Amino acid sequence: MNLLIDDAERVRTLTLNRPAALNAFNEELYDATAEALLAAAEDPEVAVVLLTGAGRAFSAGTDLAEMHARTTDPNFVPGKHGFVGLLDALVDFPKPLVIAVNGLGLGIGATILGFADLALISTSARLKCPFTSLGVAPEAASSLLFPLLLGRQNASWMLLSSEWIDANEAREIGLVRQVCDPDDLLPEATRQARVLAARPISSLVAVKSTITAALRDQIAAARERENACFAELMGGPANIEALTAFAEGREPDFTSLPPGC
Repeated sequence: MNLLIDDAERVRTLTLNRPAALNAFNEELYDATAEALLAAAEDPEVAVVLLTGAGRAFSAGTDLAEMHARTTDPNFVPGKHGFVGLLDALVDFPKPLVIAVNGLGLGIGATILGFADLALISTSARLKCPFTSLGVAPEAASSLLFPLLLGRQNASWMLLSSEWIDANEAREIGLVRQVCDPDDLLPEATRQARVLAARPISSLVAVKSTITAALRDQIAAARERENACFAELMGGPANIEALTAFAEGREPDFTSLPPGC
């Protein structure tokens, strides 16, 4: 199973379970995670969702092999929800979402933190937003949420540089709340999730709603801008070079692209 689901003390733990692929999101995992969030939102026995990953990665982002197929294979069949459906589920999720970043997080494995109500990270974890190294644009309303969370310059570095940041830097700039030793991460995240889950669900939902309501229109507008830029760049010269380089196991060379790319 690509996604493991466990319930205890009104906390539903979702574990991304493609460890051999570093928990990269293929269409199946996007669908499973979106469905799990939708189900948890409606389940009166679930107060909090805790999201983490199996193995040494939290998530390596979108599966690049599948992304390459999407841009080159006319017979590619998308999932029911896909990336967009997962984002819709995250935006609309009414209950507290706790994220425990157990290992490396790239792309959506990093930008999903913009939707976390609490985030904890392992000392062994690293995060990267690789958009410029893939020749594409930001995603998941990160162009809005990251500046709000991190400040403009820290957000700009993450979104423009395609460089890694470590767990301590993630804590310093405000992307996560707490850094834990690897063995302590899930127990501590579970403990904090259970603290929240012991409160009335109606109150948890009300508090989250009052925090996020003012952002909903802004998130929608940011996603629209990002999608337009992404659609323009997806399949373009820089993106094709990045995906071809990935498939060939080499570093991309953007210096030989036409001017402006």
